[in-house]
Amino acid sequence: MDLFQTPVTIVLFFLILGSLVVIHELGHFVTARLAGVRVLEFGIGFPPRAKVLRASGETLYTLNWLPIGGFVKLEGEDGEDTDDPRSFANAPLIVKLLILLAGVVMNLLAALSIFILIAWLATPLVALRFPAVEPGSPAATAGLAAGDAITSVNGQRYDYFSQYFDSDPVTDLRALAGQTVVLGIHRADGRFEDVTVTLRSQQEIDDTNKGPLGIRSTEQRQWEFDFYGGTRGHDLGSAVSIGTQETFRWFGLILGGLGELGQRFVANPTAPPPVQGPVGIAIQIRDVFFNTGPIMTLYVAGILSANLALVNALPFPPLDGGRMLVILLKRLLGSRISVQAERLTYVVGFVFLMAFLVWVTYFDVIRGGAP
Repeated sequence: MDLFQTPVTIVLFFLILGSLVVIHELGHFVTARLAGVRVLEFGIGFPPRAKVLRASGETLYTLNWLPIGGFVKLEGEDGEDTDDPRSFANAPLIVKLLILLAGVVMNLLAALSIFILIAWLATPLVALRFPAVEPGSPAATAGLAAGDAITSVNGQRYDYFSQYFDSDPVTDLRALAGQTVVLGIHRADGRFEDVTVTLRSQQEIDDTNKGPLGIRSTEQRQWEFDFYGGTRGHDLGSAVSIGTQETFRWFGLILGGLGELGQRFVANPTAPPPVQGPVGIAIQIRDVFFNTGPIMTLYVAGILSANLALVNALPFPPLDGGRMLVILLKRLLGSRISVQAERLTYVVGFVFLMAFLVWVTYFDVIRGGAP
């Protein structure tokens, strides 16, 4: 299986990350063109150059050998003044900032679009798998066993986004206390069947402090939602709402993770970081693709797109946020920041970024091994 999984993982990794970076660069490209800034080259992948796709017009479109995203080369983007009125260096401040910000916006829009499409067209169905059944409980009486999973309650099925509708098996079962219900069950051996169960009454629940069905977690295993196959869609309005909430949720989680990374690095630089590098991302993509399928792999791509947006917005050279910061400082300080100093800032920042990637990748390999 490893001989099959490894090449698939590598292809998925470069396809997903490469596409997200190309989308990012497309934001810079389109905004620069709309603003009248001269674009010298739009490259898919990184040099060395493999092929010129189109040479007509002022922009060179190229395909490059390293399949890690792409790049946009603008006239005068290195900070040097030129006589070309359409150079990036001669563009108004607001135009420069909009061009740099456009990549971040594109990645946010990509994440939002992915989440909306999944919610609208193909949200994976999930089942609540329980690790233990209480002896003498309604669940035990009905023949439920540890490792089974609830797929539906009275015909109500659950999907990955059911949380946004305050719907899950535990909540619904509590609302039906004392009633006889029909549960859709996915057995541990793979069989599907309907089971009729009479739940504990509310009085029994209050007296015993136990759940209506009698299923529970253990110290070794907690409740978990499994993907058992099948999808369903939500109406477009709900999908837009879900996609927006998912985008903000992941943006917030990623921001919190970056804050935790800074705190933990200061407290203990030798501890494993709470983030993943390229190897960790590849392992995650592999696990999601082979365990849950292509839809949740696309969902991970949405998360990565939000991640890419936030990381590029950080005020650290040579990221877009860092370049925006340098441009603003140059406007405030004028000639006191030379072109040489600006370039040195980008070089030093790039070295730190590469060192950070090496550091994170080291822990990726220790934690999960190569894909």
